[in-house]
Amino acid sequence: TPLPISLSNMKSMERELHCPVCTEMVKQPIILPCQHSVCLLCAAEVLIQRGYPAPDLPPEPNSPAASPNTRSPRGARRPPPKTTDRFGTYPGRRRKDMSPAPMLFPCPSCHKEVELGERGLTNCLRNLTLERIVERYRHTVSLGSVAIMCGFCKAPQSLEATKGCADCRSNFCNECFKLYHPWGTLRSQHEHILPTNNFRPKVLTCLEHEQERLLWYCRSCQRLLCPVCKLHRVHHGHKVAPIAQACQALKDKITKEINYILANQDTVKAQITQLESAITHMEVNSLSILSVSLSGATGSVDPGPGGARLRGEALSAQVSERRGLQEHGGLMAYTQELLKETDQPCFVQAARITHNRLVKAIENLQCFSLSADPSFRHFHMDASREVKLISSMGYIRAPLAPVIDTQRTLAYDQLFLCWRLPQDSAPAWHFSVEFQRRMGLTEAGWGGEVRSPNAPLVWQRLEEVGGTSAVIDRLEMDSVYVLRVKGSNKAGFGEYSEEVYLHTPPAPVLCFSLDSRWGLHADRLALGKGQTYARSVPGLSLLQAADRSLTSCHLTSDLLIGDLAITQGRHYWACSVEPGSYLVKVGVGQEAKLQEWFHLPQDMASPRYDPDSGHDSGAEDSPDSSPPFCFLTMGMGKVLLPQGAANLHHSTHGNNHGPPTAPLPPRLGVCLDFEKGRVTFYDAHSLRTLWEGHVDCSAPVCPAFCFIGGGALQLQELVANRSTEEPPQRRVTIQSRATNLGN
Repeated sequence: TPLPISLSNMKSMERELHCPVCTEMVKQPIILPCQHSVCLLCAAEVLIQRGYPAPDLPPEPNSPAASPNTRSPRGARRPPPKTTDRFGTYPGRRRKDMSPAPMLFPCPSCHKEVELGERGLTNCLRNLTLERIVERYRHTVSLGSVAIMCGFCKAPQSLEATKGCADCRSNFCNECFKLYHPWGTLRSQHEHILPTNNFRPKVLTCLEHEQERLLWYCRSCQRLLCPVCKLHRVHHGHKVAPIAQACQALKDKITKEINYILANQDTVKAQITQLESAITHMEVNSLSILSVSLSGATGSVDPGPGGARLRGEALSAQVSERRGLQEHGGLMAYTQELLKETDQPCFVQAARITHNRLVKAIENLQCFSLSADPSFRHFHMDASREVKLISSMGYIRAPLAPVIDTQRTLAYDQLFLCWRLPQDSAPAWHFSVEFQRRMGLTEAGWGGEVRSPNAPLVWQRLEEVGGTSAVIDRLEMDSVYVLRVKGSNKAGFGEYSEEVYLHTPPAPVLCFSLDSRWGLHADRLALGKGQTYARSVPGLSLLQAADRSLTSCHLTSDLLIGDLAITQGRHYWACSVEPGSYLVKVGVGQEAKLQEWFHLPQDMASPRYDPDSGHDSGAEDSPDSSPPFCFLTMGMGKVLLPQGAANLHHSTHGNNHGPPTAPLPPRLGVCLDFEKGRVTFYDAHSLRTLWEGHVDCSAPVCPAFCFIGGGALQLQELVANRSTEEPPQRRVTIQSRATNLGN
């Protein structure tokens, strides 16, 4: 059994009884989940300062819930006002639908964010053991009992309390007790006790299950349990022990730890002496360094990491910790008072943090070292102010690596490279564009070099490019070019961008516009500026044609051709078809045959007019010779490949009942070899072959475009024309008619 503590020992224990928030004696202390104790009101004020709603707190012992200064004696009889949330209430709405976020409390002892849960401070048990120790401390320090005054009398005529109410948790004189406990009311049945400053429940009860006593202790969760909590699935498989067994085990551990510290008092005193000597040595060294180094120095001297002040605080904290381990020190005196607790649940919840502190103190005794170096061997000049001023100066930085705009970068008649700088990049005065030529597609893909294997890579450069785009001309056909760019300013060149690969067309680019020598149907077809854009919209003529036949479906067909004829060589051009187009045919053909085909009535059984046949040609009429025209059909976001293209490994086959299809590329490329009579269709972005057909080139041929059921296309603009004025308006030729697709 611990011996009584003397007055001097009690005073040394006062530091252990202070609240870390208000630094005064704790009042109504609660235990946080981190095992540290704070005043209930202090914890509530901290939560309110952090923006949490004010919690419902029980009245303080010296500040009763009802007093003449705050409310009438009849106030307790009135029903409490109804509380509603700021959103109001309405039928069918439950208040608990919106569960509040868990509260976070900044513990001032361990400096950690402690989660209190959704119920906040209601989840924290009171530290009744600490309350008892504080009460004994007050009686011991004051050398006797102090008169307890009535908490309801008006000042300065306060009378000495004669009774205490265990239910109101307040002290009363005789008159105030009769006033606030009128006969015939529920208050008259309250239990009255002797006056006290420590109103506490007789036993700890469970916070989740009222009236249930805490009779178990979970060693895995380190929390007290009631019989109902013990049956929860959360504690299945945990080490749960009766509270009496846990209390006795904890008391045995603390007793052994105290005995070990008391047996090593010589070690404690020796370490205190060493620490005090280190503090003196540090102060002398600090003064000597300051006196020698400050002469002629523009900055302040900082003697090592943290300076003399921080080092002194660290060593002083070690001294206070060691003094608390002396025989009658603060921690030892508090621990002996703690062992007087007879309430087992109260002792277990209050003694865990003390047990951890004793274990850490023993480890520090066994492995002692100074928390700071008093010698200042590595002192240095504190130039933090100067460094901050230098850091705030705006130095010029080199630009960051540019980002290539892959949507606008392309290879056509010339290479067009577009880029931008990141948002946090320094500005660039100009850019340097580098490129090199590599071979086209090989068995291993792109990257085969045209130079000898041992020759070094040679980058060609465009220096001092002013904008964020560049044009590279004099290109080799059917080749891969690698490009990169970097920015430059007064600080020098920045980093290179990522390399981008562009494949040049397989033949010279053909420049032409849309021609209209066969008349213009303005009600359905519209041309854009420069005659490189066309849109076909079915209008009134389609509705009138549909009215003439109740059993037929009529579609309009509009034909556009290029404004020039091809008589020799290889040529390449590109266009883009809107994905929403119904059917658009792109190809080449002889102008006379196209006009004849477009004006003569068509055989509806011919597959050339079946929208699902994939292409149009004259092969049905002369199977041994090349057709006079060749088209590739696109519509509804797909490319309708001919049946002969089913064996191409690039195509995407449809189902067994339809033609093979491929996704509609952003740009479609067409390459005509006039001498061989061959037309090849490409994905213009990657130059992947979609389909290859033949055309009769015994007469001049021209590019041709056919709209069925509405659509739109745009010819690819030459890179060389982007920086020049737009060409003048050209004549536009369009032939339109209504084609009957079924009777």
